Amino acid sequence: MKAMDATLSSSAPVLDIDQFTIENILDPYPLHAVIRDHAPVSYVKRYATYVTGRYEEVKAVLNDWETFTSTYGAGLADIRKPDNWRQPGPVVESDPPNHTGIRKVLTNIISPRVIRGWQEDFATYAATQTDRVVEMGEINGAKDIAEDFVMTVFPASLGLQSHPHNMVIVGDFNFNALGPRNALFEESNRKLAGIMDWYEETQGRELIQPGSFSDQVYAAEDAGLVEKGVAKGMVRTMLRGGMDTTISGIGSSLLLMARHPEIWASLRENRARLKMVFEEAIRLEAPIQSYFRTTTRTTELGGIALEPETKIQIFIGAANRDPRKWDDPDRYDINRTMAGHLAFGAGIHVCIGQLIARMEAEAVLGALLDRVERIELTGAPVYRPLNTLRTLEELPLRLVPA
Repeated sequence: MKAMDATLSSSAPVLDIDQFTIENILDPYPLHAVIRDHAPVSYVKRYATYVTGRYEEVKAVLNDWETFTSTYGAGLADIRKPDNWRQPGPVVESDPPNHTGIRKVLTNIISPRVIRGWQEDFATYAATQTDRVVEMGEINGAKDIAEDFVMTVFPASLGLQSHPHNMVIVGDFNFNALGPRNALFEESNRKLAGIMDWYEETQGRELIQPGSFSDQVYAAEDAGLVEKGVAKGMVRTMLRGGMDTTISGIGSSLLLMARHPEIWASLRENRARLKMVFEEAIRLEAPIQSYFRTTTRTTELGGIALEPETKIQIFIGAANRDPRKWDDPDRYDINRTMAGHLAFGAGIHVCIGQLIARMEAEAVLGALLDRVERIELTGAPVYRPLNTLRTLEELPLRLVPA
């Protein structure tokens, strides 16, 4: 990153924070309010990066890949430099023209028709799972429902083998590596080293199901539609991008249903707003709380001058609660007019698997509505401390059968 020019650094208000403390990670919303209220864009000396949490500025960054590139890394590290601590992703961390070709291949393979074909499998497993957890009575909703469901159905949909324990390790590493090289990262890195052989093999061609989504990605590489050596990264990106975030969103949906029994009761009478349970949950509790872009040229954002090759951290979680955009933004409301939340991103890098996530959530919630009269919170929810992902570790629930 280039040294800050004195005039530019003085034009950006300096914010004395550490956005990656455990306290700020586990309870991010007071910090988000500080970031939003301080200025449209601020400069954080600790990490030599700009930050923004206002909706309009975050959306502007996401929609302008030519000025705010992801090719230098969607995390704090500059992936072009030798001291980088993470591998780049071929989908998220590429821009046109490379990104265009890769995304076209993925879009052709994972068409809405194909995704709808998975819907029956999702519904079947959701019914089986719900019967099991209802019989258990008191459960950890984060593990017994959200994690179990997604880690069972989603890898299988991609033609991959599931290994829940190892997948948690990989997911934690992925989202810790987007932040600084702090204690959270180092612990994730240590755990990942212990399963590295499995990690390298699991998305390899030898272990995938013939004719599956992943097999078709490798076939596209064979046909020259993407560069040699990219297919494995594409498969890995789809798995990672569609797993941890969906687990987070389903977990948040369950927590909010337990906190709002009147909404659950109304949905049992009329499911017209069922889709909004998940949609509003990921607005309120954005799974990916923040990620980074890098300026490619001199520009301005929110009236603040930015010079080339400077990192800017965009806070999705803060933008999704920006009172400049949303009425009563901290309130959970499935009757809200939902237009433009940023939990799935925006612009050319908008989440390619968002339809799958929505289908998974609807399958889980629909099965529960069929069989559960009330979802009761029996203890305090516990979040897993991760640098950039907000996800529940423990969600103690009691399921009252219908």
